[in-house]
Amino acid sequence: MEKLSAFTLSQRLDNVGVITLDVPDEKMNTLKAEFAGQIRAVIAEARRNPNLAGLVIISGKPDSFIAGADIAMIDSCTSALEAEELARQGQEVMSEIASLSVPVVAAIHGACLGGGLELALACNQRVCTLDDKTRLGLPEVQLGLLPGSGGTQRLPRLIGASAALDMILTGKTLRAKQALKIGLVEDAVPHAILLETAVKMVLKGRKPRKTLPLKERLLNAPAGRALLFTIAAKQTQAKTRGNYPATQKILSVVKTGLQQGRSAGYAAEAKAFGQLAMTPQSAALRSIFFATTEMKKDRGADADPREIKSVGVLGGGLMGGGIAFVTATRGKLPVRIKDIKAEGINHALKYSWDLLSKNVRRRRMTPAQRQQQMALIGGGTDYQGFHHRDVMIEAVFEDLFLKQKMVAEVEANTPEQTIFASNTSSLPIGDIAANAQRPENIIGLHFFSPADKMPLVEVIPHHRTSAETIATTVALAKKQGKTPIVVADKAGFYVNRILAPYINEAMRCLLEGEPIETIDRALVDFGFPVGPIQLLDEVGIDVGTHIMPVLEQAWGDRFRAPEAFDAVLNDNRKGRKNGRGFYLYDRKKPGRKKQVDASLYKLLNLTPKSHLSGDNIAQRCVMMMLNEAARTLDEGVIRSARDGDIGAVFGIGFPPFLGGPFRYMDKLGAEQVVNTLERLMQSQGDRFAPCERLRQMASGQETFYKSVGLHNSHDDSGG
Repeated sequence: MEKLSAFTLSQRLDNVGVITLDVPDEKMNTLKAEFAGQIRAVIAEARRNPNLAGLVIISGKPDSFIAGADIAMIDSCTSALEAEELARQGQEVMSEIASLSVPVVAAIHGACLGGGLELALACNQRVCTLDDKTRLGLPEVQLGLLPGSGGTQRLPRLIGASAALDMILTGKTLRAKQALKIGLVEDAVPHAILLETAVKMVLKGRKPRKTLPLKERLLNAPAGRALLFTIAAKQTQAKTRGNYPATQKILSVVKTGLQQGRSAGYAAEAKAFGQLAMTPQSAALRSIFFATTEMKKDRGADADPREIKSVGVLGGGLMGGGIAFVTATRGKLPVRIKDIKAEGINHALKYSWDLLSKNVRRRRMTPAQRQQQMALIGGGTDYQGFHHRDVMIEAVFEDLFLKQKMVAEVEANTPEQTIFASNTSSLPIGDIAANAQRPENIIGLHFFSPADKMPLVEVIPHHRTSAETIATTVALAKKQGKTPIVVADKAGFYVNRILAPYINEAMRCLLEGEPIETIDRALVDFGFPVGPIQLLDEVGIDVGTHIMPVLEQAWGDRFRAPEAFDAVLNDNRKGRKNGRGFYLYDRKKPGRKKQVDASLYKLLNLTPKSHLSGDNIAQRCVMMMLNEAARTLDEGVIRSARDGDIGAVFGIGFPPFLGGPFRYMDKLGAEQVVNTLERLMQSQGDRFAPCERLRQMASGQETFYKSVGLHNSHDDSGG
């Protein structure tokens, strides 16, 4: 037996060899370039054993198989040829596994992603655990890349081109039962018998290649394949708007392999991988990956967080129900909800029940598991049961007097160390804490709607919040599955501060007569998931009108909302929540496509006519956002450009392939940003005046990040 740093080969009495992957000093296994030699050495050792019946490849980590390739290894490549060579090296290693004369079975538990799944695909068979932690997928497209170690070639041949494209183009991950259903794995078993099952599969010998389902066989024929790729190309273009070059490369490489054979396919895969690694889109997406990885280690303050054992939620509305859901189901913490009415409690409980029931219907959990999770959530109309809560999250109506009243009640009914976290979207935390007995325990924790889906939260300390309170609140947000950014207690905080001028500018385009759908389409083409007017409908027009005066009072006329806001709201248009906004929504049939409400043009005394180019609309809206983002960094609202980019991408869907507002400004160059703003100021007004920070950066040729090239893009100057 030869012990290597990450790979160990041992032989059982039944002559089955077990290769154990265990990268030293790492929580999860990732594939690094230096491991190629280690894997080859283990395989060579296996080949020298004449009695070897076969191999099982298994992880030595408690909850991951292989989480993928080391992204820093890809990021360090300085040319397309260097990245292409990296892919070729990965292909060769996988080919050595695939060419072994004895059966090789991958025994998968936990994350089996990217290069990890490519390694599993090189094995003859795969078995995985039924554990909830087990996920299989090829998520490279989310980094602007494609699978570079043979995944684009092996997966279509294993499960069919249609199913493979669905996985590779979306980057989605599959649970055990889904993987079993499509033939990605041959078996799914409890963790306790994973190795035993894999050994039995080895001893049974190589299995004959299974027959693909009829649908996949039809699509694999020349006519079916042509139709499949035509449809896939159209759907991909409609979804990505051409902003993600990786998707087109994936289609081309998979098609090449199926039409011209494996050899041509592998060559095309490696070349495309090298080209994509050098694109600005991949560099930007990798920068987001590095930023979120760094933020997982960030405690938010120079203090240790307190242990959190239980949480309270004030308010049983949609937001309160969503906060309770993520706290219980992701944070695994008991939650008690308080509302003034029993109906509010029932509404919040139903919110969680409905979300969990959806998982039951999709067979992602059993009814018993749903019951276990629901048992963590309770509620009442008084403070009984709140005497030992470590954190109280307030999600009541946006009214300062009401929130101050909540502070007083919580302080009277909970222990001295209990943290009061306000989910306010606009009110200063310092004002909420003004009359508090223990202001050091009061902090803002701003969730975005819907709380069960939106990944970002803003953590907002006021000037008297303790470092321990900040660290504990950041730790809670992470337990809830959120990405927290710590922002200053200034009007609008960060996300709403940069979002408001963006939406205001879209409204001004509308008042100039530009059709609603044209404005929204322009920003979707730019890369946002939804347009600004639809976003206002989703957030709630009433919520938007409530925030704008606060921002205008704090930051001046550039935040003054067009009068259209008042006219629309006074017509009882709140957006999706009441079925009427700029669009009409069929509340009885939520899945039905929304449509623009043409009567709104009459309400605003407009005759809609498209007269602006999509690029012009997008530029006006986005430039307002970029200018405000630079101001927030200059004023210390956000701690770094990194936090600003993550906040915009995760909070409002700023195009990920641009890396966030600050990465995008670095890409354009401060001088170009200032010149564009000055041109718009001349044609549209003073609201486009470049902020002083951008002017200084333009004159000094400064950037927000130390490195703005394609590589080392995780090097953050901190603003």
